[in-house]
Amino acid sequence: MPAEPDRHGFAVHRPGGALGGDAIVLEGTRQEADAGAAEQRLCLVTGASGYIGGRLVPELLDAGHRVRCMARSARRLRDHPWAGHVEIVEADATDSASTRRALDGVDVAYYLIHAIGGKGGFADADRRAARTFADAAREAEIARLVYLGGMDPEEELSPHLRSRAEVGEIMLGSGVPAVWLRAAVIIGSGSASFEMLRYLTERLPVMVTPRWVHTRIQPIAIRDVLHYLVAAADLPADVNRGFDIGGPDILTYADMMRRYAAEAGLRHRIIVPVPVLSPQLSSLWVGAITPVPGGLARPLVESLRNEVVCAENDIAEHLPPPPGGPVGFERSVALALRRVREADVATRWSSASTPGAPSDPLPTDPDWAGGSLYTDERSCRTDATPERLWEVVEGIGGERGWYSFPIAWRVRGALDRLVGGVGLRRGRRDPRRLRVGETVDFWRVEENETGRLLRLRAEMRLPGLAWLEFGVHRDGSHTVLTQRALFHPRGLAGHAYWWTFRPFHDRIFGGMCQGIAHTAEQRRPEETDD
Repeated sequence: MPAEPDRHGFAVHRPGGALGGDAIVLEGTRQEADAGAAEQRLCLVTGASGYIGGRLVPELLDAGHRVRCMARSARRLRDHPWAGHVEIVEADATDSASTRRALDGVDVAYYLIHAIGGKGGFADADRRAARTFADAAREAEIARLVYLGGMDPEEELSPHLRSRAEVGEIMLGSGVPAVWLRAAVIIGSGSASFEMLRYLTERLPVMVTPRWVHTRIQPIAIRDVLHYLVAAADLPADVNRGFDIGGPDILTYADMMRRYAAEAGLRHRIIVPVPVLSPQLSSLWVGAITPVPGGLARPLVESLRNEVVCAENDIAEHLPPPPGGPVGFERSVALALRRVREADVATRWSSASTPGAPSDPLPTDPDWAGGSLYTDERSCRTDATPERLWEVVEGIGGERGWYSFPIAWRVRGALDRLVGGVGLRRGRRDPRRLRVGETVDFWRVEENETGRLLRLRAEMRLPGLAWLEFGVHRDGSHTVLTQRALFHPRGLAGHAYWWTFRPFHDRIFGGMCQGIAHTAEQRRPEETDD
C-alpha cells in the first residue's frame, strides 16, 4: 500500500504477508537494483542500534548481502547512514510472534542482544530472549545463527560472563547450525570496555588500582571482530560450535593502560595495585572517574577478575584470517583514536555520511563513547535569505573579525603568540571565499560545503583539539544558523582548560551567533564585498 514519507525521507509501511501484523518496515527511498542481489543471503541483524550491530550492517552490505534489522523501535535506526539500504522491522526478542515474523525468509541471523547495564535480573532477561529467539529461528528454518559473546574460561565466571556463556549454549542447542564467537575486550572507539580503558588512562596519571589490573587479557580489534562475523555467514551447515577469537597480543590490564598512554601521547602512567578494592568498590571507583554508566561499569569490572585468553585457534581451520592479519593492540588503539583526532566531528554533525572505518565512532554511539567531546551549541533564526547568511559565514575572520567580543579574540591571539602559536596574524587569503585547507586566523578550513556547512579546526596552542562549525538551512519562512564549538580535551589540563573558560562561552559564542545573523539581516541584497 502507498505510504507517506516521514520527515527523514523514509516511507513507513505496515506490510501484509510474512511481515504483517505489527511489524513496521522502514524502506529507504532509494531501492537497490543489483541484479545479483536475489542470489545473496538475507541477513537479520538484531541489536543494530548497538555498538557491534551498527558497524556490522554496512559490512554485510559491502559483502553483497541483503540486510534486515530487527529493533523494538524502528525510529531508533532511521538516522543511520545505511538505513536507506536495509529493511527495518519492529520486533521484541522476548515476543515469539513478532520475532518469528522478523525471521521469515532469513538465511543468516546475527544475535547481538544483551541485557547488560539493566537494573538487575539481566541474566533472566538474557535467557528468556535467547530461548525465544532460538525457538523462532528453528521454526523459521533459517540456515545459520551467529552469536557474539564473551570467552568461557575454565574457572568461576562473573555473572556477566556466565550469562553470555549461557546464551551461547542456548544458541548451540537450538537445532539451527550456530556459531558462538567468543571475544575478550574489543578495542574500538565506542566499545564500552575500550572507553573505560580510555577514560581511566587519560584522566589518571597516577592510579591506585584493584588487583584485576594484573589479569591477563587477549584483546581484539573491532575490525577483526567484524571480519569474523561477516565470514561466519559462509560456514558450512555441519559447523555448530564456539570459537575463541583474539588479537595477537596477550596483556594485563595494566599493560593495556600503559600502552594506551604511549599511543595517545600521554606521559607514563604510574599504576599502584591494592588488594582492598572489591568489584563493587571498583565499579564505584570506575563510575566516579569515567562517564561510563555505573550499571554498565559494574558487570564489566566484575568480568575483569577472569583471565580471558584464547584456549584454541580452531577458527583458522574454518575461516580466512583478517586481511593483513590480526590487528595488534597498538594499531587497534591508533585506529580507534584516529577519528577523534582527525574527523570525529564529521560523524557527529550529520548521519548522512558513512564513517571511514568500522572502528570509528558513530552518531548513534552512547554519549560517553568516542572520548570526551565538550560542545557548545547555538542556533539563531533570521529573516535573511540562506544565500545572504552564507556570505557572512564564509566571510568570517580576517578583517571582518568574529562578530563578538573582539577584545577577547585579540587577547587570545596575543596569548597564543606568546606561547609559540600562530596567533591571529595569518588572516585569510580571500575576503569572500574559503577553500578546504586554507587558514583563517588561527583556524584551518577542514570542510566547506557551500551554502550548508563550514567547519574550522583550531591551530592555536591548546591542551586538546577544537573545532568551530556553522550550518545554514531553511526552516519554513526563516533561515536558521546553527553554530557548534567542540573541544576534545587531552589529559586533565584539557578538562581544566574547558571549564576555566566555560563562563566566557555565553559572551563569545552566543554573541557570535547573534552577530552573524544580525549582519546578514543588515546587508542589502545589492551589497558586495568588493
